[in-house]
Amino acid sequence: MLTGMIPSNGGVASVEDIDILNQQAQFRQQLGVCPQHDVLFEYLTPTEHLRLFCAFKGTAQDQIEGQVNKILKDIDLLDQKDQIAKTLSGGQKRKLSVAIALVGDSKFVMLDEPTSGMDTTARRKLWDMLKEYKNDRIIILTTHYMDEADILGDRIAIMSDGKVKCNGTSLFLKARFGVGYNLVMSKIGRDPAPQVEEFVH
Repeated sequence: MLTGMIPSNGGVASVEDIDILNQQAQFRQQLGVCPQHDVLFEYLTPTEHLRLFCAFKGTAQDQIEGQVNKILKDIDLLDQKDQIAKTLSGGQKRKLSVAIALVGDSKFVMLDEPTSGMDTTARRKLWDMLKEYKNDRIIILTTHYMDEADILGDRIAIMSDGKVKCNGTSLFLKARFGVGYNLVMSKIGRDPAPQVEEFVH
């Protein structure tokens, strides 16, 4: 809804005095989106993708090459910069999707599970990059990884069944809710034991 992909049926949302829901053209000039599934042009290279999205966001012509080269280096795609998108690995496609969201000096960036499909090393490199890039930006990131939220999030909101259940800094949430429980049980046999399940519930 915040990106305008689906209409809202109520409520208000604004960023820096721009009404997101009613001033979408103005808002989209500052918006960068990395959807959950990669939406790339199969026969364009990473360089061509980034040039195109810089142009969409109104980047000055003389600044495009500098921005494209910087983000390709930062996201670790320099070696693949002239490779067509359909030949990139899943992790490389994710990196390109994140780069597209950040390029063009986007001030409001929404990343939907940006590290899904990446190996641990690539994920950690991306975390380092996002920590550098979050200055002077609002970044909303969704993730299933608590360590990712812990490392990247200034504030964390935990959702369940489509509703926000709690919201705060990592330190506040740990102090308020603890870090969970570990329950270890040993049984004599392998047969189901409904009484154990009942006891736990």
